[in-house]
Amino acid sequence: MYSQSATSDNGAADHVRVVDFRSDTVSVPTASMRHAMFTAVVGDDVYGEDPTVRKLEQRSAALFGKEAALFTPSGTMANLLAMMVHCSRRGTEAIVGDIAHGFLYEQGGAAQIAGVLLNTIKNNPDGTFCLNELIRKFRGFDVHEPDTVLVMVENTHNMCGGKVIPLDWLEKLAAICREKGAKVHMDGARVFNAAAYLNLPVSRVVRDVDSVCFCLSKGLACPVGSILLGTKEFIKEAHRLRKALGGGMRQVGFLAAAGLCALDEIVPKLKDDHLRTRRIAEAIDQLGSPIFKVDLANLHTNILMVQIVSKKVHSSDFGHRLAIVTAGELEAGVVDADGQGIAVKVSARDWAFARIVIYTNITDEEIELAIKKIRYVIAEYEKDL
Repeated sequence: MYSQSATSDNGAADHVRVVDFRSDTVSVPTASMRHAMFTAVVGDDVYGEDPTVRKLEQRSAALFGKEAALFTPSGTMANLLAMMVHCSRRGTEAIVGDIAHGFLYEQGGAAQIAGVLLNTIKNNPDGTFCLNELIRKFRGFDVHEPDTVLVMVENTHNMCGGKVIPLDWLEKLAAICREKGAKVHMDGARVFNAAAYLNLPVSRVVRDVDSVCFCLSKGLACPVGSILLGTKEFIKEAHRLRKALGGGMRQVGFLAAAGLCALDEIVPKLKDDHLRTRRIAEAIDQLGSPIFKVDLANLHTNILMVQIVSKKVHSSDFGHRLAIVTAGELEAGVVDADGQGIAVKVSARDWAFARIVIYTNITDEEIELAIKKIRYVIAEYEKDL
């Protein structure tokens, strides 16, 4: 992806080739996006006078089969707005998966800002949850309980490895919620990846939900932004609340211009990201490592979880080792065409896995360089253990 000065633990390399798989949020705008941003016709979006924002919102609504759309600075704000609109009465709650992004990684904004209780339900490995358990979770039939008015789903599901939610499950969930008088919101940060995997229009993927948001600044490579979609009344209220959250921006058409490019240029190529992700997964699987495993059969999109099955190996250590260059690997020829060492950045924390995310800026050459480095590091771990 790029070269940078770097010093390994033993000072083996001064310059390395860095391939960054930490997240698709590190994607950068394409040349055509930058040109569109430079030449965008803009106005004051708080007054509703930015023609480029309006064009992006209208086009998004048409693509998703929803009545209206709203540009927001982030997916976190879009999800928060959805909760604030759907859970507008005090004493309400939303049901959400226990490893959903909205529960784990959005700083508890539902409680901190919106005054909404999040009631968790256990996610299955495919990103769904038990519908019978969901039915039992609904509350509000007793004066001691909060009212359950919203159920949130995530598609694709980040912490389940980019899984695509089955549409028949989603249809059944929506029917349950209608019967209970609750709304369904989809955190669709990567919903275009789901549509690409299913080979279906995105409007079909989101047909059964009341509101949905998608991220422009992840796999779509835009610098900033997400789009929230729903009914006209829903978006009207979300627009008002966006102002209170500080999300009312002015000449935001410069950012929306990149979003319009992404719909034309990046969305049609998302399957390429999926194929490149599979190439890495297949390379790891072929090693037959007793320490590092991948689930090829259930790899759907652009997120790969490398499972670490040995308690002697920690995800953070594995991530650190991939990101440095040693003298030994340089001697072994783990280098790029210019003789530079290879540093691979992955997302690794206190997990039993390391996460790899592929996006449009990653080239075929970088996939092969990363495979070379990952193979070497895995062999090194196996030798030491």
